[in-house]
Amino acid sequence: MHRRGRTFLVKPQGSRHSQLADLLLVASLTKTLSDSGTHYLPDPRSIPLSEPILLQILRSNSLHISKKLDFFTWFSLNSDLKPSSRSYSQIFRALCRQGHLGEALDLLSSMRRDGVGLDLETFKILLDAFIRSGKFDSALEILDTMEELGITLNAQMYDSILIALVRKDQLSLALSIFFKILKDSSHVPSSIACNELLIALRKSDMRVEFKQVFDGMREKKGSGMDVWGYNICIHAFGFWGDLDTSLRLYKEMKVSVGPDLCTYNSLIHVLCFFGKVKDALVVYDELKGSGHEPDFFTYRILIQGCCKSYRINDAKKIFSEMEYNGCRPDTIVYNSLIDGLLKARKVSEACQMFEKMVQDGVRASTWTYNILIDGLFRNGRAEAGYTMFCDLKKKGQFVDGVTYSIVVLQLCREGLLEEALKLVEEMEGRGFVVDLVTITSLLVGLYKQGRWDWTDRLMKHIRDGNLLPNVLRWKIGMEASLRNPESKREDYAPMFPSKDEFSEIMNLIMSAEATMKVQIVPDNAEVKDDVTVSTDIDQWSSSPYMDQLTNQVLSSDRSSQLFSLSRGRRVESKGGGSFDIDMVNTFLSIFLAKGKLSLACKLFEIFSEMGVNPVSYTYNSMMTSFVKKGYFDEAWNILSEMGEKVCPADIATYNVIIQSLGKMGRADLASAVLDKLIEHGGYLDLVMYNTLINALGKAGRLDEVNKFFDQMRASGINPDVVTYNTLIEVHAKAGRLKDAYKFLKMMLDAGCIPNHVTDTILDFLGKEMEKQRYQKASIMRNKNDDS
Repeated sequence: MHRRGRTFLVKPQGSRHSQLADLLLVASLTKTLSDSGTHYLPDPRSIPLSEPILLQILRSNSLHISKKLDFFTWFSLNSDLKPSSRSYSQIFRALCRQGHLGEALDLLSSMRRDGVGLDLETFKILLDAFIRSGKFDSALEILDTMEELGITLNAQMYDSILIALVRKDQLSLALSIFFKILKDSSHVPSSIACNELLIALRKSDMRVEFKQVFDGMREKKGSGMDVWGYNICIHAFGFWGDLDTSLRLYKEMKVSVGPDLCTYNSLIHVLCFFGKVKDALVVYDELKGSGHEPDFFTYRILIQGCCKSYRINDAKKIFSEMEYNGCRPDTIVYNSLIDGLLKARKVSEACQMFEKMVQDGVRASTWTYNILIDGLFRNGRAEAGYTMFCDLKKKGQFVDGVTYSIVVLQLCREGLLEEALKLVEEMEGRGFVVDLVTITSLLVGLYKQGRWDWTDRLMKHIRDGNLLPNVLRWKIGMEASLRNPESKREDYAPMFPSKDEFSEIMNLIMSAEATMKVQIVPDNAEVKDDVTVSTDIDQWSSSPYMDQLTNQVLSSDRSSQLFSLSRGRRVESKGGGSFDIDMVNTFLSIFLAKGKLSLACKLFEIFSEMGVNPVSYTYNSMMTSFVKKGYFDEAWNILSEMGEKVCPADIATYNVIIQSLGKMGRADLASAVLDKLIEHGGYLDLVMYNTLINALGKAGRLDEVNKFFDQMRASGINPDVVTYNTLIEVHAKAGRLKDAYKFLKMMLDAGCIPNHVTDTILDFLGKEMEKQRYQKASIMRNKNDDS
């Protein structure tokens, strides 16, 4: 027939011509659609339309998707036949391929009105398309449509949806889908989908949600964890402070799927994080005997842990093993070793390690040079540190805001505030952020020299930043709080009420111990139930020490741990709208530096009333100042409150305790506190050794002094001038002049430069030696007279 000059073939009667007629009709309709759209199509009653005709047109590669959609709509409205599920599936697939997802939603609504069902595979194609395009709300609408139509999703489809949502960083939607799967008893999430979700939650630090997913997996029947899942959970719970759960998972894993190298790496990493480096080294030895070979990450984790806990000799040993086994150290490994050597006062070895790093072709980073400059400053090589800093500036590389902050702090230590302010101006001019660490150093230095009028100069230097204005607004707000009549009222209630006498220091340590996340039985503890232990220990185990650690976990309580090697971080201002703990510590540092204890206590009270929660650094700063003034009772009261609010988990707290006990002449308690520290994974740094040697030496316990000095050197820590001064002084005052002279010679041989304190001690030593010679001469003269 003819219509407006276009020819359409009518399907002839007879089955042998039907196939040819269909092809011709499809060709004619396709050409008309391509040229003019649906406006010039014939009357649908005049042509033999059928579903195969519709399918062939929808499959045509020459037609644009919009033409196909128009024809599908025209067919639905004008034909006596309604599109079937096959036709809907075909148009949906075409729309998804071309990215026309908005039209797919409209078409889905019409399909529901027509009561047409759709196969599961097409729904999966729709879901994947919407998820890939980021239209997650529409994807959820499709899921609701499937439920209304009574379509049962299989586990594979849910897994693919879950994985796609996680990879698109839509964790809230992924969690809702996950818990929806858990409610359905017929579906079990696959281990791959669960692992993807757990990894995403760990990276986002969503601890509560991670625990909910973990518990849901454990409660769901048929949902088992594979090696990857166990490793994820061991690592996450360990670094969130729950060593208990990590060790229990290892024990369970050993029975079910068996640990792999990643498991051992995670456990070693967690043990190092908790400060249990000694345990980590034993587990490392078990790893080598378990059929697994240490990899690059094993070596790096252990080297970092050893360097942070002053086990520098162990770190060098592992580094040698690493190179011997063909693992090439990277920048992080070298940085850790250089930092550890500098902290151990091994400056020459640190410089040699840096030279080796350059010779091996390992690229140094800005952090490498920051470690070197800071280490040189702290080891009395200020000139070398300044020279390196100036050379780096001339080259225009390896210098950042932290580098400037390190040098500013050193200038403030030396009282060179003019130079420090100029450096801050240069720092701001180069576009580096002047952070709270730098500001605190300058403000403390200005206050020590009574130059608060220089804050205006500081304001000019960083006029483009908002940090100092916030600090000064804090100062104004703090002064207003102090002028507040309520703050001046007489209150005779002590701010840190006494709960125990200072002689009960061990009780205070034990009360802090009650907040531990993990309590490990000491190695020398008596085993009361031999039968129980014998059933728990596998005599053929490849990791007996790990089994022992796991079996020694006494408590399932998940409170905070007593000691850990957490990495410190630099702080920046959060604005002047509210008091935060970083700014509290800044102002306390300023006033404590001048010994203004009453003002510092008042500030502490004001900050506490404003809802600021103190941290260990806050308490440690105040305790140190009270100890220096001799207010031991108040210091113990602070420690008692600290044990109730925050766990004294760092080495600084123990340094303050032992320093206080030494000044009180209670060296016996100092040794007990030290034993408690080491038992719970603590380590001894240079300051701790110096504190102990001073406390024990003044108590006349010189044998213990010499033992700790030998232990100090064996652990890889080089004594400094404070160590040698203390050793010479305590031995000289005890009458052991030969030993005092021996330490003097040892000091000079080590290249340790004496200071003015050394001169005073040497004067005393010279007088004692002269006195002893005079006494010997008198004895010899008396003997001769008698003869």
